[in-house]
Amino acid sequence: MKRILLTGCTLGLLLGAQAHASPAVLEGTLGKIVSAKSITLGYRDASVPFSYVGDHSGKPMGYSVELADKIVERIQQKTGVATLRVKYNLVTSQTRIPLVQNGTVDLECGSTGVTAERQKQVAFSYGFIYVKGQLLTARDSGIQGFSDLAGKNVVTTAGTTNERYLKRYNVEHKANISVISAKDHGEAFKMLETGRAVAFYMDDALLYGERAKAKDPHKWVVVGEEQSREIYSCMVRKDDPQFLAVVNETLGDLYRSGEINGIYQRWFEQPIPPKGLNLEFPMTSELKAIIAKPISDPVE
Repeated sequence: MKRILLTGCTLGLLLGAQAHASPAVLEGTLGKIVSAKSITLGYRDASVPFSYVGDHSGKPMGYSVELADKIVERIQQKTGVATLRVKYNLVTSQTRIPLVQNGTVDLECGSTGVTAERQKQVAFSYGFIYVKGQLLTARDSGIQGFSDLAGKNVVTTAGTTNERYLKRYNVEHKANISVISAKDHGEAFKMLETGRAVAFYMDDALLYGERAKAKDPHKWVVVGEEQSREIYSCMVRKDDPQFLAVVNETLGDLYRSGEINGIYQRWFEQPIPPKGLNLEFPMTSELKAIIAKPISDPVE
């Protein structure tokens, strides 16, 4: 893993300048937010427990959403905007990067993994979780790992790094897997539940989220050696160091203060709304290491 290239000294200088900045000298996204007195957050509607819509209000909730809310609070403090309107814009695996690039979305905190390819298109904040690609399957399916998938239907989510990995693995290993690409994680799990696929390949944290939604969560198990590793981060537009510095300052303060521990426990180890589901997914040693020494680069 590499540490973020923006040093603590540079970050401090940027934030110090912003703390006394007037709207006239704010640039990029911060200037846009001050001018409009609003910020647009990208959200996912089915990425439990990161970003999802859980009730009839239509308002997103989740671990990533709570982190985004903290960032919005910090933006208000930095810019002095008394009333900052928060707008929400639904994104998918396919649209999230283009919508950040073209300015429709100012900040996307969902379930987006940092990759070298994506870093050419957008900028990433400090990571806020470490995930591993695994399989969700029925406890009695007999599937323990990738070697058991030959000739079987395996579902994943379209537009994700997991989809690309699974298809590449299938070709390189001549695994004879029938890969099905669902539009989102919810649809993928529904295919698993109804028998149209024997396994769902995705990041472990998301698999535990889908497992928690089942009528009988303990009927389903996450299995197999991890096939990929990523950190999830918030996305912002490239070449906007002012805005990225505020995002990273917010996350860094949550990490240093220990407040992140309570936020994590709320979404991964306790019953979450609207149905009181519990992911039963304790914080990993890898995430603890990221909290201790924040990074924003791909996992090597």
